[in-house]
Amino acid sequence: MALETGTRLGPYEIVEAVGAGGMGEVYRAHDTRLDRTVAVKVLAEHMAADPDLRQRLEREAKAVSSLSHPHVCALYDVGHEDGVDYLVMEFLEGESMADRLAKGPLPVEELLRIAIQIADALEKAHRSGIIHRDLKPANIMLTREGAKLLDFGLAKARPPISASDADLTATPTESQPLTAAGTVLGTYQYMAPEQLECKEIDARTDIFALGAVLYEMATGQRAFGGDSAASLIAGIMHEQPQPASQVRPMTPPALDRVIQTCLAKDPDDRWQTAHDVKLQLQWIAEG
Repeated sequence: MALETGTRLGPYEIVEAVGAGGMGEVYRAHDTRLDRTVAVKVLAEHMAADPDLRQRLEREAKAVSSLSHPHVCALYDVGHEDGVDYLVMEFLEGESMADRLAKGPLPVEELLRIAIQIADALEKAHRSGIIHRDLKPANIMLTREGAKLLDFGLAKARPPISASDADLTATPTESQPLTAAGTVLGTYQYMAPEQLECKEIDARTDIFALGAVLYEMATGQRAFGGDSAASLIAGIMHEQPQPASQVRPMTPPALDRVIQTCLAKDPDDRWQTAHDVKLQLQWIAEG
């Protein structure tokens, strides 16, 4: 449901639409109460229509709102107005990592700086018991202050994952998550094997996604691809991507090791914490 300029949701006055995603549409808005610009995300109908889902979303939003970190987009408020459910977040100026990668891979120094910021944000969230579950370039915003992770933890409030019911004819380059109940949620290219198999998910699931993002940042190519969702999923489950240093020779071999360990099929074989990943990235940057 598109909102017109001037529409009021509580104290928030809609200014313009700025984007859309699996959870709903995003608008620039004016907080008339505190006189500041905010981002208002109006929840998609399939989320707003499910009372249990709305309740889970509100609980998760409360947890995320307490997560204060310079590289996590702040969540300010959750509201309901005239049948519309919405989230109010920090408004960020910049470009998404997805838009940046459309121009090509990142220089190694820039990659390491951003990667350390992302790993630091993940570490803070994981220590607070919050898992992102949908980490991907589209959920990373590049601003003057550095990288910011979007929709942090909110994916946890989405409907249950069911890989058996996934639409395997979906385009593998699908940029929007599949969010209908009974489908695989998230974006296939960045989903860990246990996520696709509907097994227990923990912080190491985010570490797999981080590895896929780092690979794309280093090479300009996705770690996993295929002509269909079925072949893409098979690749994630059974194949390893070509080392980043072979795709782009200027990539430090140590970064290859970090990425390949993140992308291990068995969670026990990955880096066990985002703190471990951050330390490795800092060591490479210092070298």
